[in-house]
Amino acid sequence: MDIKILVATHKKYEMPRYSCYLPLHVGKKGKDSLGYVGDDTGDNISEKNQYYCELTGVYWAWKNLKADYIGLVHYRRQFRGKNKQKTTLFDIVLSDIEIKELLKETDIILPKKRNYYIENLYDHYKHTMYIEPLDITGEIIKEFYPEYHQNFLKLHKRTSAHMFNMFIMKREYFDKYCEWLFDILGKLEIRMQGKDYDSFHARFYGRVSELLLDIWLETNNLKYKEVPVMSMEKINWLKKGGSFLLAKFTGRRYGKSF
Repeated sequence: MDIKILVATHKKYEMPRYSCYLPLHVGKKGKDSLGYVGDDTGDNISEKNQYYCELTGVYWAWKNLKADYIGLVHYRRQFRGKNKQKTTLFDIVLSDIEIKELLKETDIILPKKRNYYIENLYDHYKHTMYIEPLDITGEIIKEFYPEYHQNFLKLHKRTSAHMFNMFIMKREYFDKYCEWLFDILGKLEIRMQGKDYDSFHARFYGRVSELLLDIWLETNNLKYKEVPVMSMEKINWLKKGGSFLLAKFTGRRYGKSF
């Protein structure tokens, strides 16, 4: 069982010690080497990283990486394993042994769903980001993938989702997901030409894709196992929560990542 899990990063950072993890320098094109594999070899969209975020790594893996299972985590966000004898957080990153045990029961591993509680996914996106890219994505799905549209509309009711673009998938499903996802995003690029967002909001391709994963899974009736996610750095939840409330009640969109 050959498993490759990309660890998307744009800077030098401590990495999981297990052999299944592959540190990947996303947005590598034109940048100095970090000593990691870059997403700028072979068939790639590395130059779109400022818009597509970690998806340039996903695209690179789709087109260039050979493995039975392919996954993605982030340098600051990892799947959490069950090892309780920890010195650092990296001691409890999901291990290759744990991954193989999970894959005996399922073909897809996902992070536990993130709950938003006080509003649905569509409204949360509308309050924190510019809604136009998500609305246009819905139009594309309705036009080209109508069998998915009903589940897209559920964004107006759902209050939880598998976020962060984190997953581990059997190659068969990974290929099908990427073919669907990047076709939609390519069409979105065409329809969004001429739209002028600042550098933070221009990264909407990566954010929209977070909401598409569950739509793809549910429409195809695919089963999965969930694993907890942990941040490798401290999060200021007070600041993050305050920004969320400001966005919801005053219309002040997010202006940076947390």
